[in-house]
Amino acid sequence: MTRILDIMAPDHVPVLAGELIELLDPRAGETAVDCTFGAGGHARLVAERLGPDGELIAIDRDPEAQPRFDALAAELPCRTRFLRASFADGLAQLREEGVLADVLYLDLGMSSMQIDTRDRGFSYSYDAPLDMRMDSTQELTAAAIVQEYDERGLKRLFREYGDERFAPQIARAIVRARATRPITTTTELVDVITAAVPVPARFAAGHPAKRVFQAIRIAVNDEFGQVEEALPVAWEILRVGGRFAGISFHSGEDRRVKRFLADLAQGCICPPDFPVCACGRTPEAELLGRGTVPTAGEIDANPRAASARMRAARKLQEGPLA
Repeated sequence: MTRILDIMAPDHVPVLAGELIELLDPRAGETAVDCTFGAGGHARLVAERLGPDGELIAIDRDPEAQPRFDALAAELPCRTRFLRASFADGLAQLREEGVLADVLYLDLGMSSMQIDTRDRGFSYSYDAPLDMRMDSTQELTAAAIVQEYDERGLKRLFREYGDERFAPQIARAIVRARATRPITTTTELVDVITAAVPVPARFAAGHPAKRVFQAIRIAVNDEFGQVEEALPVAWEILRVGGRFAGISFHSGEDRRVKRFLADLAQGCICPPDFPVCACGRTPEAELLGRGTVPTAGEIDANPRAASARMRAARKLQEGPLA
């Protein structure tokens, strides 16, 4: 683990880096697909193990990821390729091309680079336009959601995507505030949220705007829809014997990955009172662990890792529809 952390850039250490390498075990000559390139931390570690006969394919919809990939690719020993697309669209393109992967992984949510780029509006800590787009060419922005969703839609969004217990109060406050003037910046939205939350609860469990910002970001980028669409395609292009991992930072994403892999790992589904199996179903996946979380040391060094959970599996056979 020490060697892995030592070779990373000092300003970016990927979450669960050592655990990802241990479970996926990338090898010389293999093809690896990094579905969410971000700052390239995981990609570097994987690519260094692929050698000159291996290939790294990276996918990211953020335009700012391309120059980071180009800089990294110049240092890597393997063949490289970058797809500027959402991971669902990028995987669909690879499927159409007939690409088969030995290693495939997703690091879901937003990257540290996006959080720390102030003018993109992902953070409640900086004053910036309400944007939150991972793909700056798409039309929907955070400002559009804040301005256009009705009170019921905002309340549902904050509850379902943010687990926000004060969703009704915050939704009502937003609708009232925007009737006076548009809410267009992160600071304006934070002020409305803070005023709507009861004083004793404002800083009881982190920043009062944290869950609302999370919910809006997920909606802007259709993050849950992307996961649902991408998982079956990712599994389809994985070779038999290939290894898959999904790192999630939100319970909604983690539930989707967990359910998907659990279904693949299930064998016979006959009623328990059947004397012999009649369905003939055998597992398509072998689960690699039961959900890996960061160590206390990693969380101390990188508090953003605290909510991360990785689920991984090995492909045992092609499914009936493959």
